[in-house]
Amino acid sequence: MPIDPHLLALFTLATMVAMLTPGPDMLFVLGCGIKGGPRAGLFATAGVAVSEAVHVALAAVGLAALFEAAPTAFTVVRIAGAIYLVYLGVQMIRNRNQDNPDTVAAGGGMTARKAFLNGLFTNLINPKMVTFTIAFLPQFINPALGQVWLQFAILGAVLIVLEFLVDGTVGVLAGRIGGWLRRRRAAKRRIDVATGGIFIGLGVKLAAD
Repeated sequence: MPIDPHLLALFTLATMVAMLTPGPDMLFVLGCGIKGGPRAGLFATAGVAVSEAVHVALAAVGLAALFEAAPTAFTVVRIAGAIYLVYLGVQMIRNRNQDNPDTVAAGGGMTARKAFLNGLFTNLINPKMVTFTIAFLPQFINPALGQVWLQFAILGAVLIVLEFLVDGTVGVLAGRIGGWLRRRRAAKRRIDVATGGIFIGLGVKLAAD
């Protein structure tokens, strides 16, 4: 086996615990699900999962060296990500086009395509996720077994599967609840404000961390 079974079991357990703890990814998927329905929740999860695959690849080639050599790069990317999240939140709160065809087709205020791209972009430019991946995954790699790149690939695959199981479920459930609420016009505006507030809060937290 190309990876230590004991380390793989520990990684799976640790990742599951981390996934079940509400964090930026889960809150983002939750907001997309509430805003755009189950489909948007799933596509937001897919966007986050793709970005995590990129993070794993970057971890394998050692992106940490960049942040160590140029600490300012970390700050610039972190602030850019925070500003983008706040921008998304403000746009949702200000959105008043309730009858847009794209909105109706998506079952809410966010299309599946937009949910995917936002999930991909916001997580991709989050240096905290990059550095976490770089610091976390190597703890479960055994260089003595060789094929380190393959060990990274296996751990990355487990990470992505768990991402879909946990955050995908959250997105679908949030979408169903949001769909029920969206049929009541009095609640529609509150959904926009609540979802926008979640994104603004994430942006502020990212900037403050």
